[in-house]
Amino acid sequence: MKAILFSKTLFLCLLIFYTKVNGQEKNLWSTYEGQVGGAGYGKKIVLISGDEEYRSEEALPQLARILSTHHGFTCIVLYAIDPATGNIEPDFVNNIPGLHLLKTADLVVISLRFRELPDDQMKFIDQYIQDGKPIIALRTSTHAFNYKNNKNSKYAKYSFNSKISGWQGGFGKRILGETWVSHHGHHGKEGTRGLNNGIYNTHPILKGVKDVWGLTDVYTVGNLGKDTEILQFGICIQGMNSTALPNYEKPLMPVSWIKNYKAESGKTCRIFTTTMGASIDMESDGLRRLLVNACYWGLKMEDKISEQSNVAIVGKFNPTMFGFKNGIKGFKPGDF
Repeated sequence: MKAILFSKTLFLCLLIFYTKVNGQEKNLWSTYEGQVGGAGYGKKIVLISGDEEYRSEEALPQLARILSTHHGFTCIVLYAIDPATGNIEPDFVNNIPGLHLLKTADLVVISLRFRELPDDQMKFIDQYIQDGKPIIALRTSTHAFNYKNNKNSKYAKYSFNSKISGWQGGFGKRILGETWVSHHGHHGKEGTRGLNNGIYNTHPILKGVKDVWGLTDVYTVGNLGKDTEILQFGICIQGMNSTALPNYEKPLMPVSWIKNYKAESGKTCRIFTTTMGASIDMESDGLRRLLVNACYWGLKMEDKISEQSNVAIVGKFNPTMFGFKNGIKGFKPGDF
């Protein structure tokens, strides 16, 4: 009898411990349940934030709300977390809890900059790619990783400045199509207007996309390769508002493109990349539509894309202007 009571007590203690730990772990990311009836109901999207400048920790929760509320996708947003406090800390480049959730994700949206994740986290990103799943990449994701202190990592090849044979330019160049090159627009002075490429004007991702603009500047983009389809070009605008006139003295640059990436496993990932996507850029209805459409395309749900689909802001959204050290402080995932 005492043995049975001891076993029950031990079981209850373990259950309480597991529940407590599991609950604490879930507090390290934000979950937005998909609304029943939405076209994406039953699909799971993981959105990974982690950049020090463009406030992805604000942009991706808003995109998650749009995708879950208006379109039915269940969305989980991951953050760079300071393990000492549990606070969101974009300057902490070595920790993004919850990456194991990629194992059951149908699609990932990334907005990363110069991360140096430990192998036990990075392995989930690598496996996701090997599984041939789709990637939607925003802004600084062309230079998502920077292995400057841990060059012996098995994932150092992902570094934006990688010189490893076959992986020159790292994750950005090999998988997305381009790594970090330079600012083409005058950073902080010139914004971006996206111009649809007429050759691909009937592409599903551009359906209903008529006016894309953002306060982030145009990036320099070099040779994207023959396997890439440029959906939009970016033109520099002479100011930091949506009505600023174009700067015709600067040539157009690719600003949104798609490609298929064949992983070492032999499986193929659908890739959509845009060099826009700061939190302040999310005020553009056209950009929000572009991103929502890209998610449908990545999931091979092109037939569900509608020109009239709802991409309206959900709840209060007061994005912080981009800039280093400009982010909100002391926030935890639950605060979103």
